Amino acid sequence: MIKVIVVDDHPIVTDGIKKLIDSCPDIRTIGTALCGKDCKELLQKTTPDVILLDINLPDINGMDLCRYIRGFYPFVRIIALTGFKEYFYMQKMLQNGANGYLLKNALPEEIIEGIREVYNGNSYFSEEADNVLQAHNNNKLFLTLRETELLKLVVEGYTNKEIASKLFLGVETINSYRKNLLLKLGVKNTAAMVKLAITEKLI
Repeated sequence: MIKVIVVDDHPIVTDGIKKLIDSCPDIRTIGTALCGKDCKELLQKTTPDVILLDINLPDINGMDLCRYIRGFYPFVRIIALTGFKEYFYMQKMLQNGANGYLLKNALPEEIIEGIREVYNGNSYFSEEADNVLQAHNNNKLFLTLRETELLKLVVEGYTNKEIASKLFLGVETINSYRKNLLLKLGVKNTAAMVKLAITEKLI
């Protein structure tokens, strides 16, 4: 069962997302928060697998809260769920440790798919968010914070077991990350990935 916390300052949003999530057999909402303070207090009492996090909160912006969660709860997966479609916000959330980015006009199935994908160690972007990233990067490679961390450790020669220990993740999760990274970079092996990382200055 995937455990989710929803953080948004509009009760109508948290209630709607909760109903959507709880209609799925493999996902359930274990808490909702209307502000950053509530979210921090909730995290002291319960441990979610995934947090859906709004950026525009009344007491702290979601970008700073995302960095806080990533620092104190490194195992928790974070998806931005916001109305902000500008690249600036996407970039900041990803740099601060978010694993995905959903716009509030995303389809219900995109939200559910996003939760499942990030829970399984992948990144996820709703279609419109992905289009913004693609347009901004103009075919340049864009790596999330986690992917950049992994790539840096691969280039430095660490084994999957050593990387797993450093990132506080399981070895199987690292194996999955590496496979996804090879596909994303369009290379067939670690040597080619290291060469690309150096020549394209990806780290």
